[in-house]
Amino acid sequence: MKLKTIIVDDERLARLELKSLLSNHPEIEIIAEYGDPNEAINGIIELSPDLIFLDIQMPGKTGFELLEELDNAPHVIFVTAYDEFAIKAFEVNAMDYILKPVEDDRLALAINKSIKFIEEEKEAEEKHENSVQLTGSDQVFIKDGEKCWFVHLKDVSYFESIGNYVRVFFNGNKPLILRSLNNLNKRLDEKEFFRANRKNIINLKWVVNVETWFNGGLQVELKDGEKIEVSRRQAAKLKDRMSL
Repeated sequence: MKLKTIIVDDERLARLELKSLLSNHPEIEIIAEYGDPNEAINGIIELSPDLIFLDIQMPGKTGFELLEELDNAPHVIFVTAYDEFAIKAFEVNAMDYILKPVEDDRLALAINKSIKFIEEEKEAEEKHENSVQLTGSDQVFIKDGEKCWFVHLKDVSYFESIGNYVRVFFNGNKPLILRSLNNLNKRLDEKEFFRANRKNIINLKWVVNVETWFNGGLQVELKDGEKIEVSRRQAAKLKDRMSL
């Protein structure tokens, strides 16, 4: 399996070094590289890579800010000289976090982990490609450890991506399921469920209030009191979806 890959780093020498290391991994196909994060955003949207190697501290926009402007960001491996952003990196579902200078063994570990997850994700996509869309009236089976539930999707207020898992919120429960948010989003009926941002899908029938938020985004309040931020890009779609 070859992963279409983009490198984003404002330092040209850092890009060259990473490209040299990646040349030892034939499963990685570098389709573009960017030194400017704003150009990278347009390139990622146009080229739809499987994976990006992303620096964090860049002029004009951090790696985290770059991801915030993408509705459906590809999988990310952060490559940075700073270790203090590791926790935040995994909060945005990074596949891995590598410190510069990059060691080949460490890079190989990150690549192998990414390939395994992306392969499983694509297999799941193919499996459910022709599946019937799930609506609020559908009942699904959820298992988390020893606990099991049969849940009507109308009772689910929202879904939250946690690394390689998705947390499902319903009736005071919040089990984890091994599933990517992207795959789940494809299975849910878009008339009832909405991708609010990179981490959340909300049940539109649970929305009780919408407020303007930072940077042109929105914040929705759900019946259970939870407040979910809607990204700037998704805010326009939500306004269209919920207007007369």
